[in-house]
Amino acid sequence: MSVYLHDIPLDQALDRFDRALVEAGLDGVLGEEEQPLAVDLVGRVLSRPVWAKISSPHYHASAMDGFAVHALETQGARQTAPLSLVVGNQARYLDTGDLLPEGFNAVIPIEHVEPLDEQGRITSEIRNPAKIRIREAAKPWQHIRPLGEDMVATQLVLPAGHILRPVDLGAIAGSGHSRVYVSRKPKVAVIPTGSELVEIGSELLPGDILEYNSLVLSSQVELWGGISDKRLKVADDLTQIKSAVAAAAQENDLVLLNAGSSAGAEDFSAKVVQALGTLLVHGVAVRPGHPVILGIIQAENKRSVPIVGVPGYPVSAALTGEIFVERILARWLGRHAYQPDEIEAELTRKVASPGGDDDFQRVVVGRVGDRILAAPLPRGAGVISSLVRADGLALIPRGSQGESAGARVKVRLYRSRAEINRTIFAIGSHDLTMDLIAQFLSSACRRLTSANVGSLGGLVSLRRGEAHMAGSHLLDPETGEYNFPYIRQYLPGIPVRVIGLVNREQGLLVRKGNPKDIHTLQDLLREEIRYVNRQRGAGTRVLLDYHLAQLGISPSDVRGYQDEEFTHLTVGAAVASGRADCGMGIAAAAAALELDFIPLYEERYDLVVPETHYQSQLLSPLWDLLDQPDFHKAILSLPGYNIDAINQTLGLVE
Repeated sequence: MSVYLHDIPLDQALDRFDRALVEAGLDGVLGEEEQPLAVDLVGRVLSRPVWAKISSPHYHASAMDGFAVHALETQGARQTAPLSLVVGNQARYLDTGDLLPEGFNAVIPIEHVEPLDEQGRITSEIRNPAKIRIREAAKPWQHIRPLGEDMVATQLVLPAGHILRPVDLGAIAGSGHSRVYVSRKPKVAVIPTGSELVEIGSELLPGDILEYNSLVLSSQVELWGGISDKRLKVADDLTQIKSAVAAAAQENDLVLLNAGSSAGAEDFSAKVVQALGTLLVHGVAVRPGHPVILGIIQAENKRSVPIVGVPGYPVSAALTGEIFVERILARWLGRHAYQPDEIEAELTRKVASPGGDDDFQRVVVGRVGDRILAAPLPRGAGVISSLVRADGLALIPRGSQGESAGARVKVRLYRSRAEINRTIFAIGSHDLTMDLIAQFLSSACRRLTSANVGSLGGLVSLRRGEAHMAGSHLLDPETGEYNFPYIRQYLPGIPVRVIGLVNREQGLLVRKGNPKDIHTLQDLLREEIRYVNRQRGAGTRVLLDYHLAQLGISPSDVRGYQDEEFTHLTVGAAVASGRADCGMGIAAAAAALELDFIPLYEERYDLVVPETHYQSQLLSPLWDLLDQPDFHKAILSLPGYNIDAINQTLGLVE
């Protein structure tokens, strides 16, 4: 039997919560405030429509510096037959914005007239000549801003529910208002719970967890128009959490109770909601964010206050905010809930999904040729960096066990389509220089987004037309040549250019001081040594397999050979954490994680680029970047690199 109250689909959970808000009288705008027009109104939501009190302009105004005339009196004027008008009776000088005198219906710009004196000679007295000479007839109402051109009194300027922008403040002022009514900002308490939590900036001990979910949730509240009330953390104690929630409900419109929403021995959120009010939902069929709690509690001042039990994992917490909290704040502010731009994209690889849940898969998105592609990112609920890297969320609806490579999915974009269109999509092997490229390219109005699937995976992606380029360092065991034998095998008939990027040292990453006294690959045969490998198809794994074969070592004799990581840094993290004693990687990864590095081999890391993309305007800034001294300096600051062949065409494969 499920330990959850009831694990229900997302739409049912939202409907149940919505009905409870209606019954509690919390279905609309919570209140309004009359505010003077000021810059801090930007982002606020109008609670009442704005109707124009005056017309703008409220008189017929000159739109140019020039002379007011009556158009009929200018008829017949042309280049070969200029016409003279008497200033005062037939023409009057106006500055831009001046009232149009009665009896006049056009303005001739000052640069189109010749000022004359009484004798008809050209004069330097531009503003007050005796006469003016014109060489073109005026049209009625030319260069005039008629009364009400911008707004007419009683006209709707802005509707209720509109989110104010800087230009809106000008329109409100121009329509005759100095004050405006806006929705009261909902106040939201954010309560982190957990005895293991420590403040940002604390020195971390094993078992400590940095508490930053409340920072993310509070920032979301502020972004969406609320006021965050970030509270101190509460230990895993039922009485303390209950007291903290009750106190927060006294002063806030909504309570976000972070962590403790699951069903473990120290998960008290559901019990707290039951004790203080009504538990509506405990468990929603959505990933990440499965153990969400929704309820209504009764504050001591008789107010009904909604509460959301937010899961403790960072990704689950952030997505709970997006799915549940934003729509509540939108309702209370009187605006529409945020509707992200959606785009249809093809998955670059197969993804598995729990059949009963709506699964929000984090993806990076790029346009390659005429195709929009979505490459899945790591899906762990604790991997908040995946949300930072994500260009959007691909929804895998419940009832599906996942989607195959090439399947079309809807992606809710975090970025604009314009950003997607200027994104260079790289799939292949991981290297720290790719991060440097991404950093430097941002100043050239380009984004580099990458998915780490290994060198072979990158070549397969190029064959499928799913990437602009791939990083590769595949050593052919028969010829000792890098990349070209594999390119010929996996990319037949596709013209490809191989661009040199870096040469780098590969070796063994070991803990500081090398406590296990590891120096060569032969040490991997020792029973006490636990190795961590790269994934199948990764160039580093191919390199390892080649040298193991040279030494006559069977992979089955290496403890941990089947334990796989997808990047040099995650291999290093496994070693640093003690999960493994060593792993093959690059010197820069060892330095980043304060590990020791045992150098073994130098290898070549190339960019493999289909010729059609190499010649494209999209990638042009990349080739310029590879020649920049500042970029070279940044690479050489990393240990174990040389750039002797950077940006050199090492070969063309037809």
